[in-house]
Amino acid sequence: MITLYGYTGSGNCYKPALAMRQLGIAYQWREIDILKGESRTPAFLAKNANGRIPLLEPEPGRYLAESNAMLCWLAEGTPLLPEDRWARAKVLEWLFFEQYSHEPYIATVRYWVAIEKSAEANQARIAERMPRGYAALGVMETQLAKTPYLAGENYTVADIALYAYTHVADEGGFDLAGYPAVRAWLDRITATPGFVTMAASAA
Repeated sequence: MITLYGYTGSGNCYKPALAMRQLGIAYQWREIDILKGESRTPAFLAKNANGRIPLLEPEPGRYLAESNAMLCWLAEGTPLLPEDRWARAKVLEWLFFEQYSHEPYIATVRYWVAIEKSAEANQARIAERMPRGYAALGVMETQLAKTPYLAGENYTVADIALYAYTHVADEGGFDLAGYPAVRAWLDRITATPGFVTMAASAA
């Protein structure tokens, strides 16, 4: 059985867990408490020298890091990752957007505010990152006003990747009231077959 090393409440760990639930892939969850430094122990670093979660172990001794790489590997040969060359490239476009323009701002601010509880200590950095987070939401709003899902008409791993931290953006202080297309998209995702919440995915 596949093992997913993760931290409950992490959007990056939620991504592969949600994909596996929706694809009907069985997995076991191994909790790694990043606040206690459990991803920096010699035992964990032997699995992933980068000392980060999530970490996917498809079989004993074989490891895959980086949540969006996991999404692509898990979804290969399924409707979540199109075979058509252009359609696949559009999915990848959003995966790169998530890592470069979305996650560093929305996810990081949420981490300081809701996970690490260090908002006061990071007040200046939060103030710097909030506008960039809203800019990312604006890009998503523009696209989702035209298509039901980020890469077009169909639900893909692009949506899983962006859903992970967008649906909890409010925990970092982001207000989604001005993004009706994004909010409608969030509702569409919760209605997709096999959907589970972030908490349930870590069970």
